[in-house]
This record gives sequence, C-alpha cells and structure tokens, in this order.
Amino acid sequence: IDLVQTLELAKEALSKVSDVVANGGKILFVSTKKQAAESIAHLAKETSQYYVNYRWLGGMLTNFSTIQKRIDYLINLETEKDKGLFSVLTKKEGLKKQEELDRLNRNFGGVKNMRNLPGALFVVDIGLENIAVLEARKMNIPIVAMVDTDCDPDLVDYPIAANDDAIRSISLTVNCMADAVIEGMARREQQLESLQPTT
Repeated sequence: IDLVQTLELAKEALSKVSDVVANGGKILFVSTKKQAAESIAHLAKETSQYYVNYRWLGGMLTNFSTIQKRIDYLINLETEKDKGLFSVLTKKEGLKKQEELDRLNRNFGGVKNMRNLPGALFVVDIGLENIAVLEARKMNIPIVAMVDTDCDPDLVDYPIAANDDAIRSISLTVNCMADAVIEGMARREQQLESLQPTT
C-alpha cells in the first residue's frame, strides 16, 4: 500500500464525512468485524451517529420502511420495560420479552434513532460488508471505506487504502473519522449560530 496515496485519499474521505455532518447529515458506521465492532459503536455513540456492529440485516437501507417498523417495535418494548410491565408478566413471559428485547437491541441498537437514511456510510471491510455496500450504492448513499488490497476500490466513492484486519490500522482510521465528525458538528453549530437573529 502506497502511504502517500493513502494519505491523499484519507484527506478526501475525511473532508466528505465532515461536509455531510456539517450539512446536517448523519454517518452510519458499519463493521461486524470483531476487531472494529466495539470501537465503531463507541465512536458512533460519542458523536451521536449511527452504527451497525453485530449483523447487517438485508434491507437496512433498501427496505427502510420495514426496518423502521422493527425499530418502532424495539422502542415500544423498551417503553414497556421502563414502565415495569415486564415484571407483571409470568417469569417465563418476562424472560421471553427480555430475550426479544436483547436480540432487537443487538440488531438495531445502533440505528434505533435513525428516522431517515444516513448521509454517508463508513465501512471498515467492504468484502465482509458487501450487502451494506450494495444497498448504499443502490440508494445513492456515498460510501467512505477502508479498502484493503483484496477489495475493489471502484465499489466505493471515497476509498482509503488501508489494512482492514489490523486493530491499529482500524483504530487509527476510526479515530480520524471521529475527528472529522466532530469538526463537521462544530461547523454545523457555527452555521446555525450565524442564522440566529442578533438582538
């Protein structure tokens, strides 16, 4: 991997991520890889973005209305639990509801606040997350991705040539993405402040 090219491509990708967030969009971080799952979830939570780190469910983008119904159901279950409705059920029924809630949270926990399609996707391994890449392409959602030597960079809009298996490589790239998101959020705040009428 030519690191000079990697740096140039990374700058373009980071600029895109920052622009999407500055314009009010959200980034959907995708990696079901063990090496990256925890770090992308942490980053997304810290920066109020979305993430999928357990399993990509087909139709997440292309059949968003159906996915939205599952998310609504998850939110209803959480509300029921918060109101203490699980505790009035029989032990067996309560456990069954809790198991269902846990399963739904694994699948949809990172996207339960996603009411619209994301402004862009950030993908750690496009070979592993090929369905996510295909769906984003179909929906014309820009894709920023780490692209290793065994993947096709033409599948993504903003490829970053990098090792998508090494924890240090993933961590560095993900942290750079976090910085770009934070920069975009700051720019967004400035834009909104400049629109406020002065008294």
